[in-house]
Amino acid sequence: MDDLDKAILIMFDESGALDDDLKKQAKLYCNATKEKPSICRLCIEKLCFSNLVQVQFWCLQTLHEVIRTRYLTMTLDERHMIRGSVFSIVCLEDKNLTRILEGPAFIKNKLAQVLITLIYFDYPLVWSSVFVDFFPHLSKGNVVIDMFCRVLNALDDELISLDYPRTPEELTVASRVKDAMRQQCVSQIVRAWYDIVSMYRNSDQELCTSVLDSMRRYISWIDIGLIVNDAFIPLLFDLILVGHLSDQLRGAAVRCLLAVVSKRMEPQSKLSLLQSLRISRVLRLVTENGDAEMVSDIAALLTGYAVEALDCFKRINSEDAKGISMELLSEVLPSIFYVMKNFEVDATFNIIQFLSGYVAILKSFTPLREKQLLHLGQILEVILVLIRYDPAYRTNLDVMDKIGKEEEDRMVEFRKDLFVLLRTVGRVAPDVTQMFIRNSLASAVSRSSNSNVEEVEGALSLLYALGESISEEAMKTGSGLLSELVIMLLSTRFPCHSNRLVALVYLETVTRYIKFIQDNTQYIPMVLAAFLDERGIHHSNINVSRRASYLFMRVVKLLKMKLVPFIETILQSLQDTVAQFTIMNYTAEELSGSEDGSHIFEAIGLLIGTEDIQPEKQSDYLSSLLSPLCQQVEALLINAKLLNAEEANAKIAVIQQIIMAINSLSKGFSERLVTASRPAIGLMFKQTLDVLLQVLVIFPKVEPLRNKVTSFIHRMVDTLGASVFPYLPKALKQLLEEIEPKQMVGFLLLLNQLICKFNTLVLDILEEIFPAVVERIFSVIPRNGLPSPGPDAITEEVRELQELQRTLYTFLHVITTHDLSPVFLFPKCKAYLDPVMQLLLFSSCNHKDILVRKACVQIFIRLIKDWCAQPYEEKVPGFRSFVIEAFAINCCLYSVLDRSFDFHDANTFILFGEIVLAQKVMYEKFGDDFLVHFVSKGLSSAHSPQDLAEQYRQKLQAGDLKALKSFYQSVVENLRLQQNGSLVFR
Repeated sequence: MDDLDKAILIMFDESGALDDDLKKQAKLYCNATKEKPSICRLCIEKLCFSNLVQVQFWCLQTLHEVIRTRYLTMTLDERHMIRGSVFSIVCLEDKNLTRILEGPAFIKNKLAQVLITLIYFDYPLVWSSVFVDFFPHLSKGNVVIDMFCRVLNALDDELISLDYPRTPEELTVASRVKDAMRQQCVSQIVRAWYDIVSMYRNSDQELCTSVLDSMRRYISWIDIGLIVNDAFIPLLFDLILVGHLSDQLRGAAVRCLLAVVSKRMEPQSKLSLLQSLRISRVLRLVTENGDAEMVSDIAALLTGYAVEALDCFKRINSEDAKGISMELLSEVLPSIFYVMKNFEVDATFNIIQFLSGYVAILKSFTPLREKQLLHLGQILEVILVLIRYDPAYRTNLDVMDKIGKEEEDRMVEFRKDLFVLLRTVGRVAPDVTQMFIRNSLASAVSRSSNSNVEEVEGALSLLYALGESISEEAMKTGSGLLSELVIMLLSTRFPCHSNRLVALVYLETVTRYIKFIQDNTQYIPMVLAAFLDERGIHHSNINVSRRASYLFMRVVKLLKMKLVPFIETILQSLQDTVAQFTIMNYTAEELSGSEDGSHIFEAIGLLIGTEDIQPEKQSDYLSSLLSPLCQQVEALLINAKLLNAEEANAKIAVIQQIIMAINSLSKGFSERLVTASRPAIGLMFKQTLDVLLQVLVIFPKVEPLRNKVTSFIHRMVDTLGASVFPYLPKALKQLLEEIEPKQMVGFLLLLNQLICKFNTLVLDILEEIFPAVVERIFSVIPRNGLPSPGPDAITEEVRELQELQRTLYTFLHVITTHDLSPVFLFPKCKAYLDPVMQLLLFSSCNHKDILVRKACVQIFIRLIKDWCAQPYEEKVPGFRSFVIEAFAINCCLYSVLDRSFDFHDANTFILFGEIVLAQKVMYEKFGDDFLVHFVSKGLSSAHSPQDLAEQYRQKLQAGDLKALKSFYQSVVENLRLQQNGSLVFR
């Protein structure tokens, strides 16, 4: 071994015994050797003499790299030497090189890749005989034939196949190579394929498989007549149908036939081709062959055949030809259905897509023929088989462990296309579809055991998916067999109902068809039983129980009035569920997720919150729910401050649950009912609010509790209306105590709700709390706003501050647009006027969020109108000059002159409209004071022409906002150009 050999061995060493520094040195040495002018000769010499696989691979890799990057700069002699040497190795011109062609596959593949790189540059103009010269060497036996196949495969992979992205240059070269091969050698290559397969089919089936796999790649672009003839097609069918050959060889022949079938051609020619193949010869293999891979290949062939037959039907106008297309389809469809029902095949997705196309075609047949109806029934059978879960995952899916979750996610995705196909069949043949689902359900029910979980779940899933495509009118009337299906669904008790998946899909399906019950109220008891017994809310699986609570709430929303006679029954059934909701041993995991169980209280609230119930009963119902919950909260708060962390967390968890329950319960009560028609109900909610506010006193810093109480106050504002006012000062004060600045977002949202609902009625409340609110916010947000960090610098803390700042702008906007601007001028609040104005000014000019800038400009417009109602009025000392000198110049001029202000952006253009409106309002309120200052200090400093002032005044006085906006845009654009020296103002 020389130094290069040693370096290559060190570089490729994977034993872990060598030092990293030594491997780096070896790599540097090898890279330096690559740069030598004689590197190609050196690599070829080593290929001829070295027995080390690592050295052979490095030499081939280097040759490939050097040819790809430096070939065109080499001398003609160098190129000739490389071509001759590589071809000599490939074709075994020197028998001493047999060791390379008998070496590992990766060496031979790399050698083929090197030859293809030479073909890329030199074929056919320089090296036109490369393929023709190959043929005489094929007689040397399987090692050269194998190399011939690898070369053809590499040519397809590296240059011809469109399965990989290609550059325009590569596409041009590929076209050149294919054209030359068609003229010169394709027929000889095909003859070689035929002769090799015929000769070696019994002695070397692996070699024949390689030949056919190479051939398959070329069928798409060579003359189809070279393959579809009296020699080759019989050979392929003979290989497929002869049982003693290997499944690999037979599969390769099947794949060649698929390539033939898929060849692009005119529809009439394609139809003739399909007929000539007499594909029925292979259909028996579907049932006779037990090899899954072979069946998968045959399924792909039959699907490809069916796709082409269907395409012929679509593209041919002749009725006779269309009839032939349908006959060909009818011939292969039963075998496709058989495969789909009995095997897992790679072509499943393609088959589903084909079946969707076939069913879509059947829409044009009126009425459907008997055979087509039979096909639709078989398609439904296929769908039912494919959507079933594997029983092996039954336990995993029931307990929902990691494996079960992955399998469910996979199946949800897999089922999407199948359900689309189901709904298409349902539209084409609704009676067939509904009858099939009814029979599937009946069949599943008839087997009274837990062993048919997957069958029951599949049948129910079909019914559920079908419901998505049924019109509301058909759903309500129960057209066709729908009424029978719904009744069957409600009256059936499946033995496997304890299974999580079965229970969930059952409840989802009942909910989907609930509109049928609206007009068929005699079935309400059956619906209630399904949700209230062990099939639903009382199911042993907590996930099923909680989902049932949510779905029951949706059912109550829809059937609300019709359920009033059943309220007593419902409440009695839910007593234990309501009590269990607030038990002490809920874990953090059980409390997580959107379906936390509180929906059952929302359902109860919707039921008992209607005015159709007698007032006394309504009060009793509500009291029986609220009183125990409030008493439980009060009991939990006693001595709560003395508890250790673990005990406190347990109590906090339960209190959270109770607040969620009360909050959900209140959603069923309208403001009119609790304040006008039945104030006793309102009083109960006020007393409840009093109790829950104590939570903030005992646990002032527990954010989840604070959020839950805040949410309840939101709800009470909507429910109690103005009658909530006496409770607001106390509530807001307790929320403000010990609140962290970053927790202010929720508080500001509550204030925004109060302002939007009650307008100026909250002025006194706002006067009391505004100083504390602004003080806390300005402790974390500077007056000139937050800096804009790069994407990498946005931490969770930065995101929280950005959200707080956005909410603050909304808060200030809501104040000004609801006639509450006097709050800024109250003695308690006046100290914060200047920092607020400075923040608004800075943000109106510089904030990255255009919508924030728009809001700030709108605030200024409103304040100008409020505080400068009369010309020259000085309601707020200094505000007039601040607006004219700071806001007008900086926001209305300089900020829009900046090139980051993009007029083509929709939101920016809306902001520009607000800025123009602000100028119009300033001119109306300040007259020439504004105009003179804006022109002399603003436009003049921007080097605008002298006559601009008069044009600008005229546009302002005209009062046409649209014309002013257009004029001012042209002013800004011309000033931008003028600043660049590109154009004078026109």
